Amino acid sequence: MLPGCSAELQEQPNIILILADDLGYGDTGPYGQTRIETPNIDRLAAGGLRFTRHYAGSPVCAPSRCVLLTGMHTGHSQVRGNDEWADRGDVWNYRAMIADSTLEGQKPLADSTVTIASLMKQRGYVTGIIGKWGLGAPHTGGIPIRQGFDFFYGYNCQRMAHTYYPTHLWRNGRREWLRNDTLAPHTGFDPGADPYDPASYDRFSLTDYSPDLMFREVISFIDSSAGKPFFLFWATPIPHLALQAPKEWIDRYHEIFGDEEPYTGNEGYFPARYPHATYAAMISYLDYQTGILVDHLKEKGLYDNTIIIFTSDNGPAWNGGTDPEWFGSAEPFRGAQGYGKGSLHEGGIRVPLIVSWPGVTEPGVTDHVSSFQDFLPTLCDIIGTGIPEKTDGISFMPVLMGKGKQAQHQYLYWEFPEYGGQQAVIAGKYKALRKGMHGGNEAFELYDLENDPLETSDISSDHPDIMKKVQEIILKEHRPSDNQRWRFKLLDN
Repeated sequence: MLPGCSAELQEQPNIILILADDLGYGDTGPYGQTRIETPNIDRLAAGGLRFTRHYAGSPVCAPSRCVLLTGMHTGHSQVRGNDEWADRGDVWNYRAMIADSTLEGQKPLADSTVTIASLMKQRGYVTGIIGKWGLGAPHTGGIPIRQGFDFFYGYNCQRMAHTYYPTHLWRNGRREWLRNDTLAPHTGFDPGADPYDPASYDRFSLTDYSPDLMFREVISFIDSSAGKPFFLFWATPIPHLALQAPKEWIDRYHEIFGDEEPYTGNEGYFPARYPHATYAAMISYLDYQTGILVDHLKEKGLYDNTIIIFTSDNGPAWNGGTDPEWFGSAEPFRGAQGYGKGSLHEGGIRVPLIVSWPGVTEPGVTDHVSSFQDFLPTLCDIIGTGIPEKTDGISFMPVLMGKGKQAQHQYLYWEFPEYGGQQAVIAGKYKALRKGMHGGNEAFELYDLENDPLETSDISSDHPDIMKKVQEIILKEHRPSDNQRWRFKLLDN
């Protein structure tokens, strides 16, 4: 029986973890978005618990997912950045990767890694991941089916996921070829193309749109798991760049927003005739799929025994045609370059979290401070299995159940070896942040998040006692990475 639960909860619940990709804190209705319609996510939040102080594991994709799956923060985790493993060869060459699958993917998790999926599997759960992986290249021990998942369908490689019309996706350990031409990510206009002519963008919309194919597998996985508890990690690539969405959804927002300047591809990724409309269309399309998912669970009689978790891997992108300031994607925080994705400022790591657990979790809002490393112990509590000793997380199951004593983090810790090298510590309302570490910067800034959520006033000189505690936390929480690319001269020499 689940700890503290009544007899009715003895049946193990199904768990669906929806992880959006680069979705900002303010990109959906429950978190204040006004330009993008998300009625299904709105309903999910209205019937569930909305967290206002939830943090991603890292400000970019792979390390954040590693923290989520392993319960170890980035001072201890195996993956601390996006390492494309370039010593294998020409890994950024799209055609070379198609010809040689050993060039796909990122550096792998170790074979012995304990993940949420492996723990679920031990408890009799059917486990599946559909979407984007990024934690182990093909033909290595880091692929999903070697990390506790019974089923995988989607992108193994983050670089391949820079197009929503890839030549192939992976089904377990093999490629599945799609009806798309070979159009490399970041391809620009044809010579002489008019950026104001919609026809100039036709080449960027092909046949098989990967979110459609992956969502089909989401429904199939649920149906094939009937009769057994299942854990589904739906790691959708939406709304990560490139800007690509079904035409009817773009047209809908083009009509709402009116005409706009095209994105010509000058900041990378594919050009887009209507970048605002396309970004909104992508998020609304994810919302649409979420609505279909909920309806399907209800039709199959599974909804009442299914926990749905909705979150994002990091803050909003600021390049490639996105416009986080126009949308307020990170509000009430900043989401522009240097503050959104790739940054340990709030806009880069404060993310939405909605948990729907019918009959157990009371609808409402909580300011409980949590982070991605907390998912592993929380789900262990939910399924009634022991929490591994090696975890940096704290179960927030008492918050979900509305009873029992909830343990609190004394602090949260991040380190990020990319974008100049960064560290952050949050303790209570205070946040210490250090940037430019690879350039030799040793000084931390200190912010009062309660009174200065935009992180504009450095008050470090006023609180030497706090700054001393920050140094103590770093000494305790930082362990040198096994990957030389993720080491810091300031910390590791």
